[in-house]
Amino acid sequence: MAAGGPPTSPAEDDKGGLRTALAGLTTRGRSFLAAGVAAAICAYVLGQGDLLRVGLLLAVLPLVCATVLFRTRYRVAGSRRLSPARVPAASEARVHLRMDNISRLPTGLLMLQDRVPYVLGPRPRFVLDRVEAGGRREVSYRVRSDLRGRYPLGPLQLRLTDPFGMCELTRSFSTYDTLTVIPRVEALPPVRLTGEAKGYGDGRNRSLALAGEDDVIPRGYRHGDDLRRVHWRSTARYGELMVRREEQPQRARCTVLLDTRGVGFHGAGPDSAFEWAVSGTASALVHMLERGFSVRLLTDTGTSVPGEGSDGFAGASQESADAAGLMMDTLAVIDHSDGAGLSRAYDVLRGGNEGLLVAFLGDLAEDQAAVVAKMRQRSGAAVAFVLDGAAWAQGPGTRPSDAGQARVRMLREAGWTALAVAPGARLEELWQQADHARTSAGPAPAAGTTTGGWA
Repeated sequence: MAAGGPPTSPAEDDKGGLRTALAGLTTRGRSFLAAGVAAAICAYVLGQGDLLRVGLLLAVLPLVCATVLFRTRYRVAGSRRLSPARVPAASEARVHLRMDNISRLPTGLLMLQDRVPYVLGPRPRFVLDRVEAGGRREVSYRVRSDLRGRYPLGPLQLRLTDPFGMCELTRSFSTYDTLTVIPRVEALPPVRLTGEAKGYGDGRNRSLALAGEDDVIPRGYRHGDDLRRVHWRSTARYGELMVRREEQPQRARCTVLLDTRGVGFHGAGPDSAFEWAVSGTASALVHMLERGFSVRLLTDTGTSVPGEGSDGFAGASQESADAAGLMMDTLAVIDHSDGAGLSRAYDVLRGGNEGLLVAFLGDLAEDQAAVVAKMRQRSGAAVAFVLDGAAWAQGPGTRPSDAGQARVRMLREAGWTALAVAPGARLEELWQQADHARTSAGPAPAAGTTTGGWA
């Protein structure tokens, strides 16, 4: 990025540039110009030659400053660096600005200003003294937002001024950067995740990740294959040497369902029920990725993130940090959906092969509670955190309504480990309560070949 004067070849460009320079006269410069013109008029009327010379000096000085500033040929390059570029809500990020004088002339006084959205704080301004030829100046400022989202920073503006303060010219750089404010992530305590759910649990995760499972379909022998992997039955059938396929490591799966229906949540702001659900979803995703699970984010609209491959999960070959970053970026900008049901999310779930299902739900009508109850049959284990809109509307300390408690009981009867979320509750405590509820109540009623609770 660079800032400097306009081209000098076309005459019309010079005229337009000079008009821009004259428009940049400061209050001091305009005052000098007005005083000079007034003195020149008075000198002409009164016939005072000395006063005329003073008036001309006062009038010419701002014009000369504007012309010299406009014709200055130094160039300045600017860059911006965010640390970090992805920050949780209510946390600070630092923006580092760097200015390089890449011309052969020293600069005058420079005023640097960066454009930031109002939610990130006041617009930062810096005054840089004379920068020598080839010199460099670095400044920084902090930004903070309680609201998640993606916020543009820039473009950077550089205000040039002459030594007398008669004229100021503004140059804008063309590039900008984006600060991503992700939901707050709460560290969750480790709980017992092993159990009888098919395709799920630490024990299965270790055995499959280390040993894998052979593909039941053999393939033709290739040079270098281990003869101990020869599948003799297929060899006799096809008349050629056949070997079992290499082990295909697998990972335990976890689907985190976020209810984004606008009718399911009331209120807005950092302390609203919807923001609690988004933050809880982010915490659960990060926790499960750290435990080595293949995780995906599912919404009520049926949208699946990261969505790579046919199953929609973050595969074993994908780095956990990349998967977490992709899902955090999605949660940073997620908003209410226009839908009124959860049937699309139910259709995405496959029968009995989903592993653990963790759901963050808003207000549920009776028919939607029935849809959620059926999801239990399509997962190895299911845990639900239900946010009661009526209780959240009244503030902290309010107990869930009778309707909300009835929906929670309905999910528990279907095999869910369901908890009602009170306003201001901490997910860490609810996470432990879900584990205690499983261990104290014992296995939930069977649904196909799966067991209830966490396990």
